[in-house]
Amino acid sequence: MRRIDLFAEDAGHEAVLVPLLQRVAERYGVRIKVRSVSVRGGYGKVETELKEYVKDLLKYQQDLPDLVVVATDANCSGFQQRRKRLQGTIESIRDIVAFAVPDPHVERWLLRDPSAFKAALGRSCRQPDQKCDRNRYKALLRDAVREAGAAPLLGGLEHAEDIVQHMDLDPTSRNDDFGEFLQELHARFRRWTPASGNWPSRCRRCTRRTPTRNAGWTGCWHGKRG
Repeated sequence: MRRIDLFAEDAGHEAVLVPLLQRVAERYGVRIKVRSVSVRGGYGKVETELKEYVKDLLKYQQDLPDLVVVATDANCSGFQQRRKRLQGTIESIRDIVAFAVPDPHVERWLLRDPSAFKAALGRSCRQPDQKCDRNRYKALLRDAVREAGAAPLLGGLEHAEDIVQHMDLDPTSRNDDFGEFLQELHARFRRWTPASGNWPSRCRRCTRRTPTRNAGWTGCWHGKRG
């Protein structure tokens, strides 16, 4: 069992990243336990509380997680700049840290795969642009959910798990905010993958490669856990 701490800016990041981590874990046949260590108050508190979190981890090093995912919106700073700013804070634990920095906001990640959106909600969404606007992607997600005939009770984030279940999470060479995070995750999970020879043919329903019972699972998210 691999332990992952999710240090997230807010509940919206949790809603997207917990099922995303579970999806990638299932792909590699790795069992995980995700502990959410979320900040309340937006990016203003992220740096301060991240410092305290790292300090506490170092104090009890015998209980370090296998991975810490630091998740915060880039806002208008750009994901590379936001990540660089936080790297100094996590320098002492950098070997177990991965950054998830949606640019500019996490709602945009839920709109980046229109086919996944359609599979989850019955109607496709428009491919999102890349603009710096504080509330643009929150409004686009809310409108897309409403146009699909659903009620965006939590701004649409209540549908995050369903959307993520259908997203294309294959490794990508794209060096954007989402692509770099996926590359990092796949690299981590490959190192944790059980012995080779555990990969059967692809799932008939979703065509995704799925670990067998030898890897601790009997199927992908369409099937049942072993």
